Amino acid sequence: MTNLDSTFAALSHETRRAILGKLASGETPLSDLAKPFNMSLTAVSKHVRVLSDAGLLTVERRGRTRHCRLNAQPMKQAADWLTDYQSFWSGQFDSLARHLAAKGDR
Repeated sequence: MTNLDSTFAALSHETRRAILGKLASGETPLSDLAKPFNMSLTAVSKHVRVLSDAGLLTVERRGRTRHCRLNAQPMKQAADWLTDYQSFWSGQFDSLARHLAAKGDR
């Protein structure tokens, strides 16, 4: 469960989700990753650290450049956990639909 907690915590920030979205298209140098954001490279590096600590990306140093690569496995685990609750919510929505239909018949 700790991994799941760190995954959801890392995904809770829009900048980190945007970083992962950009990495979905392939490995990217950290400096290129930071370009679309209105923040310093240091600030982006802090977000990358959170994602790395959660296992959502890997950072590889090549000379003076750091390259980031997506690791989607923790997101798969989170999606699998959420899927377990899909039948619960489907049942709740079905129950609500029956309740509203019965109320409309009155």
